[in-house]
Amino acid sequence: MKIIIAGAGAVGTHLAKLFSRENHDITLIDEDASRLEHLGVNYDILTLCASPRLISTLQEAEAARADLVISVTPDEAHNITICMLASKLGAKKTVARVDNYEYALPRNREYFKSAGISSIVYPEMLAGEEIMQGLRRGWVRQWIEIQNGALLLLCVKLASNAQILHKPLREVCPADAPFHITAIKRQGETLIPHGDDVLENRDAVYFMTTPEYVNTIRILTGKEDFPEVRNVVFLGGGSTTERALSKMPDTMHAKVFETDIRRIEHLDEVLNNKNVMYINGDGTDLDLLIDEGLRNAQAFVATSRNSQTNILACLTAKRNGVHKTVVMVDNADFVQMAESLDIGSVLNKKQLAAGHIYQMLLKADVTTVKCLTIAAADVAELVVKEGSRVARRPVRELRLPQSVTLGGLVRDGRGYLINGNTLLEPGDTVVAFCMEGSLKQIERLFK
Repeated sequence: MKIIIAGAGAVGTHLAKLFSRENHDITLIDEDASRLEHLGVNYDILTLCASPRLISTLQEAEAARADLVISVTPDEAHNITICMLASKLGAKKTVARVDNYEYALPRNREYFKSAGISSIVYPEMLAGEEIMQGLRRGWVRQWIEIQNGALLLLCVKLASNAQILHKPLREVCPADAPFHITAIKRQGETLIPHGDDVLENRDAVYFMTTPEYVNTIRILTGKEDFPEVRNVVFLGGGSTTERALSKMPDTMHAKVFETDIRRIEHLDEVLNNKNVMYINGDGTDLDLLIDEGLRNAQAFVATSRNSQTNILACLTAKRNGVHKTVVMVDNADFVQMAESLDIGSVLNKKQLAAGHIYQMLLKADVTTVKCLTIAAADVAELVVKEGSRVARRPVRELRLPQSVTLGGLVRDGRGYLINGNTLLEPGDTVVAFCMEGSLKQIERLFK
């Protein structure tokens, strides 16, 4: 595919690197030559130093034959303009990153489509929804619902008392088990498991299951006594916190530490939630945190603009007895370091946005692609087509890449786990767990 990316900031370069691994025709445009100089040398990317807002620049980049134009410059107005121009020139699909929550509302989707913008991406909304989803189920690192919850993909960090430690996987999840283990994250490395592998303490394990067996997994992983989140502390009152609080259920109470009084006034006016208390102070001040009840909180969320501050704050919260911590890391270089410190869920808005935008690359009937930031992998729902190479064949005969595993399928609205004898029928929605760079390989089997 021919893909044009406008804006070589953190999001644009992250996307360009991600897409270049798939051997697409990538053009990255930015006015600042210093942002482009190393990318063209180290990656298979064509760089263009010019203003992407100019029609002449888009023409030079051949927007007329582009399959996808992504605009992620710092200015949302520029992003909208660039996508509108690219669409008029003939680009098939366009994606614009915005900072305005209103633009991302579903009711405005058709308006933007009529203006030539296929999709709007608001990273703060994606991050806020991810945070609150994690807080609702504090014992789970990630919870992904497939086909309205017919199947579930859960990531759980194993506790030392987990019943499934130090046992071969063939014993832990035989063919008739009510769950499959689709991947393991261990000491920064993602593993596709096999029968002889054993689970170790502090492994982050991905389970595919159906809703009725969620509690079984909670018990087996040693999380049955993990407290439900009732009180949560937020460090930082920025847009991500705002979006998370807008999704907070009535059963939760939050305290928000923010140094900017104007920001507090804005949040109080917009959210108008009696379950949220605002504290005009430094959320990294341990004495202040303890005075305001840190040790009574079940969760701590750090979303300030400083990644290092967020990491240190979550470490402090952990050491003071907070069970669930969520750290926002804007600098991708810090993601792996944050994971290695075992401080809880690590979120990166660039990776969340990349997972959302990556859907535009897929030619098969893929309805959901979600970037798993702690596993460096993708989860995709793929529809089995009549006449495709996977239709009416047992899974054991498909010769899947080693970097791919099929976890489950949804047929007639009901979820089923997949084993080697499973026959894939046309119309089935199959859940594939793919290591980075292998999603396109599995996609070809479903054409």
